[in-house]
This record gives sequence, structure tokens and C-alpha cells, in this order.
Amino acid sequence: MIKYFIGSCFIVLLLASCKKEDANFTSESINDYFPLQVGKYITYDLDSTIFYLNFGVKAVEVHYQAQYRVDKQVTDNLGRQAYNISRWLRTDSTQSWQIDNVFTAVPTSKSLEYIQDNLRFIKLMMPIREGFSWKGNSYLPYDPYRSYAFANPTFTEDWDYIYQNTDSPLTIGKNNFPNTITVFEIADSSGNPVTAGTDYAEKTYSIEKYAKNIGLIYKDFIHWEFQSVDNTYKGFGERLSIIDHN
Repeated sequence: MIKYFIGSCFIVLLLASCKKEDANFTSESINDYFPLQVGKYITYDLDSTIFYLNFGVKAVEVHYQAQYRVDKQVTDNLGRQAYNISRWLRTDSTQSWQIDNVFTAVPTSKSLEYIQDNLRFIKLMMPIREGFSWKGNSYLPYDPYRSYAFANPTFTEDWDYIYQNTDSPLTIGKNNFPNTITVFEIADSSGNPVTAGTDYAEKTYSIEKYAKNIGLIYKDFIHWEFQSVDNTYKGFGERLSIIDHN
């Protein structure tokens, strides 16, 4: 009886300790890593890649400078506060900016929703701590990229976004950031197109990095497919690296 009593007390104390630890944990705000103020901008180097097969060429990469500007505060269709973010492109600093696209960011008490080309992503989620994960693509339709005629248009399904390297220093180019977080989204591949007899191969990789009080500072996304039946590559990629910000 005494042994059972001692064991029960140990379990109660352990649970109480865990609850106390959770109660003492304070997460940083999503706004710390995705600040939204009208007039704010971030300028990036942007490498955009299109994959296809044409006389042995498997990828064409185009370089731009891209500037994301928080233009105005709006209300989304659910009556929530949101912000319009415009993207401006130019080939280099000698050229003038040309508007390319407009996105919407919706900050909530627990998440940051980002709408791009009518696709809604959950870019950040509370709590911000090492190892915390969530379904960042849960709002996407079943086959969001069917217009690209991919063999696997559902490659965005069921991704587990996860926080890594929270509150870590990071250097990108000439910029030093003392506090950053990494959102690892996916790293998946199958088959090898250079191996003889491969009928199908696919690669998907996506990762984003955010700096405290600044926002997105780095992004790397790639998806391609190879099919031997017509010897074709299909896919696209995008890499962003911060240059400056205000």
C-alpha cells in the first residue's frame, strides 16, 4: 500500500511540474517575426526557376530584384483586419520598379495567414518554439496546381510546417540578424531522372526564415517532376534573399 501511495504522489508531482513548466512558457508574438505596418518594405534578390526539357536544357533561371511593400490595411471577407502587400520587380538597380502581384496577409491571435494567387497558407502559428508543428497548407484545395498539368498536382497536401533554430543568429549577405526562426516545410524526393530506366521522379523542397522585427529574410522553394514517357521535366522554383528593409 505504501509503495502505491508513493508512486501516486510521484505521478501527481510530475504532472504538476509539467503544468507549471507550460504555464511559465511565454511565446513570442507572431507580429515579432512578421510585422505589418503600412509603408514597410523589404527588398530581396529573387531567383525564379522554370524546369522543362528542351534540347538538353532542364532549367531556366531568371534573376530579379523584388520589393514587397505593405500598401494598406483592409478587411477580409470574414471581417478581419488584413493588409495588402504588393510585389514590385526589376532586373537590377538601374531599372524602375514594375508591379507584379498583390498578396494579402491576415494576422490573427494565433496565426499568420498569407493569400497568394487565391491560395491561402498558414505561414506562422503560435506558439513559436522549437519543434512546434502545424498543417500550413490545410486551407489549400485538393489539387491547387492542376493547371500545370503535373502528374502529382497534390504535392502540397499534408505538409507539416515545423519551427527549427528558434532565436538563432543568421547572416545573409551583408546583413546580420541576431534573432531568427526557421520554418521547415518539406523535403521530399523520389526517383532519379539520371538513372537509366527511371519512369518517374519528383522533388519538393520548401523552407523559410524570419528575423525578429523584420519579417521574411530567406525563402527557398522548388518542385519538379520528370516523366520518361515523354522525357519531360515540369516544375518551378523560387529563392528569396534579403537585401535591405525599412
